[in-house]
Amino acid sequence: MSQIPAVLADAVVYASWLFVIAVGLTLIYGVMKILNIAHGSLYALGAYSAVTLAGGWLAKGYAPLGSYAMLALAALLVGLIAGPVIERGLLRFVYAKDEIVLVLVTYALFLILEDAIKLTWGVDPMFVAEPYALLGNFEIAGLTYPTYTLVLVAAAIVVGLALWWALGFTRSGKMLLAVIHDREMSAAMGVNVGLTYFVTFTIGAFLAALGGALTAPTISVVTGMGAEVIVTAFAVVVIGGLGSLGGAALGAVIVGLVRSAAVHYQPELELFSIYLVMAAVLIARPKGLFSGAEVRKI
Repeated sequence: MSQIPAVLADAVVYASWLFVIAVGLTLIYGVMKILNIAHGSLYALGAYSAVTLAGGWLAKGYAPLGSYAMLALAALLVGLIAGPVIERGLLRFVYAKDEIVLVLVTYALFLILEDAIKLTWGVDPMFVAEPYALLGNFEIAGLTYPTYTLVLVAAAIVVGLALWWALGFTRSGKMLLAVIHDREMSAAMGVNVGLTYFVTFTIGAFLAALGGALTAPTISVVTGMGAEVIVTAFAVVVIGGLGSLGGAALGAVIVGLVRSAAVHYQPELELFSIYLVMAAVLIARPKGLFSGAEVRKI
């Protein structure tokens, strides 16, 4: 019982990190019906870009607080460069294909990007720990945590609220929801579906890169990190329901709680516990907790 505060605190931090990554994956699927396996590579690109920019900034002796701006800039650059290049240069040519074909296309892209990362940054681990340590520590319920963990929580809250507001209270968001529900009817009513896809994928790429950039100061950035992340993010969106933003949030909380409890009480079951929960949810709700009714076209 004495470990419950630590379990809850760790769960909040881990769920926040997971949500930032998974919400981009579920957004892309909800709008474009593409299960983007390359999302993991975009996460890795964000992490490597963050290490490069923040490390370069600090190496030049500039103000340490500026390293946080470098983290955000890294995510923005990956989103604005890699996102449009992938969507316009590859995905737009295969939208009419079967969903399985789209998964294979993004998996091939994942492999290509993983090799591109190795060619660009090599295979040695990279570090930029200064932003993580710079803010110091804080205490809660007798536990000491790095203040940087609050940055992850704040990022998840800001991303969630921004998406909720954009989808529910803006004209562009309502158009995007229309595309989610019926792409053909939206196109017939004059919605620029191609532009919607372009913007959606760019935002999803940015969110993946943001997750990587925010994670970079907390770990050693190594090749292959994207593979582990995409598997966990996939578990989150499957639990919550593919295409559901609320489901991504709930899925992240569930996975965060289960993983944290496993780490504290049965560490050897950490990875297994996530997939056990996913299997249990899929048995009861095959399309996830927040799955909506699908339009059936005849």
